[in-house]
Amino acid sequence: MFETFLTEVLKFAPRQIWGVHQQWFYFTEIFTSFSPKKIIASILAIIELFGLTIFDLPTTPRGQELDLTGYSIVFEDEFDGTELDTEAWKYCNSGVRRGGYRAPSQVEIKDGNCTITAEYLEDGEFGAGWYAGDLALRKWYKQGYYEIRCKCNDGGAFWSAFWIMAAHPYEAEYSKGGIGGAEIDIFEANSWDDPMSRNAVSQTIHCAGVDGVQEGYQSRLLGFFKGNDIYNEFNTYGVEWTEDEYIFYVNGVETCRTSFGNGTSQVEEEVRVSLEVPDAAKLEPLDKDTYHSEFVIDYVRIYQK
Repeated sequence: MFETFLTEVLKFAPRQIWGVHQQWFYFTEIFTSFSPKKIIASILAIIELFGLTIFDLPTTPRGQELDLTGYSIVFEDEFDGTELDTEAWKYCNSGVRRGGYRAPSQVEIKDGNCTITAEYLEDGEFGAGWYAGDLALRKWYKQGYYEIRCKCNDGGAFWSAFWIMAAHPYEAEYSKGGIGGAEIDIFEANSWDDPMSRNAVSQTIHCAGVDGVQEGYQSRLLGFFKGNDIYNEFNTYGVEWTEDEYIFYVNGVETCRTSFGNGTSQVEEEVRVSLEVPDAAKLEPLDKDTYHSEFVIDYVRIYQK
């Protein structure tokens, strides 16, 4: 009855309903705990979760700590060389992307990092315009734990992303509600222009054919989760993809978990690291002469059991 009220009357999204349940959990903690520190932490959590349920504001990760017991590393790139390892990586879909272009020229290995730059180029590979870059691993992977350590790009418009994508996540015939493939957005940092959410990232699942629906594709925004000064400091973002669910993390602490769709993907998928180009309307306000924004990646790691 209460769930029906939240969904049908208040029109709460699943992440807001989760926030309501979490508030109740911390409310009971106040009256069952004998620790003043724990009581204060519970009160602060309730206040923050109230912001989620009413205003869809970001929350602090408060779940379990990451435990990689039983996992072994199967891929790692710490970008310690002077050139991109093109045996492991490829430049993905160079050419037109929304209001600009993607090009290999925007990817550079320097100072032990992979840096993807967004800027306006008069003499770019595809002509004058806004440029950024997109990388993909050549080898595809299935279940496991995926993690990136990075500084997100500042300045707005363009946004940093780490994601996993099946061959056909937006077609019901192939995706089958996610079990035949999904897009798993481990993180997207696109809140630079929102002062209430600036240091938070979003985590999302996209797939098609959920519950037999054949038209379009279905998405679930799992929420906005706080990092530590994400545009100036390195943070880690990860997902544990299991047979039964996706468990998301920020800085080694669980943010949320979901089995959205008809189940988790059971196929190999492509791993992507990208500085995304926005639509032309969002690029229009940028100063072509001064805008320069960098997505700095310290490492990408993949673990499997």
